[in-house]
Amino acid sequence: MSPIRTTRPTGRHRKPRQARATQLLRGGVLSGVLGTIAVAAPAGTAQADEKPTEATGELPTVTTLSTVHLAGAAQAAEATERYISAADLDQAQTLAWVRAEKAAAKQKTEEEEARAAEERAARERAAEEAAAEARAAEEAAAEERSEQAASRSTERTPLAASSGEAATAPSASAPAPAASGSGSGIVGFARSQVGSAYQLGATGPGAWDCSGLTGAAYASAGITLPRTSQEQSAMGTAIAVSDAQPGDLLYWGGRGSAYHVAIYVGNGRFVGAQNPSTGVVEQDLSYSPPTGAVRIG
Repeated sequence: MSPIRTTRPTGRHRKPRQARATQLLRGGVLSGVLGTIAVAAPAGTAQADEKPTEATGELPTVTTLSTVHLAGAAQAAEATERYISAADLDQAQTLAWVRAEKAAAKQKTEEEEARAAEERAARERAAEEAAAEARAAEEAAAEERSEQAASRSTERTPLAASSGEAATAPSASAPAPAASGSGSGIVGFARSQVGSAYQLGATGPGAWDCSGLTGAAYASAGITLPRTSQEQSAMGTAIAVSDAQPGDLLYWGGRGSAYHVAIYVGNGRFVGAQNPSTGVVEQDLSYSPPTGAVRIG
């Protein structure tokens, strides 16, 4: 039986064994680092005279790892910036489209409202023109009827003078007498009709046009006037409006071509059948200043 050796042979040196966990840890870290460097580094950049890393488990320097991580971070930041820029552009295009749609809708609404307003104005103008033509036709027909009636009837005798003699018919060349008792009767009749309706061609009772009222007022005093405002304004003697006396005839327009007549009632006021809205009213001369005045009777 061989004797047990209690001593180690001399002349040989053995490294102490490292713990297996330490070997595995160093090997794993070394493999990971080497793999990362192999992927990140461009091919062919290794120097020919570099010595291969000894498998001693030494870790790569911090500078190498920092460079790799910074390069990846820069690429990620650049990609993120490109994404944000694209998103901002898309949002701006969307906002521009929405604003354009709103502007187009607003313009369309404004154009439709303008067209509707023009159509309404055209209809109103057409209605006004038709009403004016109808009024002109009615007035012409009324004048024609009054002329025919006047030609068939006999002329009434003018108001007799206080001496009992027959008064002469009113004449444009006669002197301008002051209004007397006949004037008060004319004024009284005109004022009694205030509030009555206006109707084109009407001669009462209850409704009048301007010359129908003045003709009836003078007829109440026994004076016959022609039917139309044009003919009435040509009667008697022309006087200034400032010289008018109660019972004098006021006219608007030209003498002999007047378009409106009324009765002067004194104190700067007149009574007339104005229009369908007001009917027969009493107003100051300032309400509608007359063109002139005539004295009849």
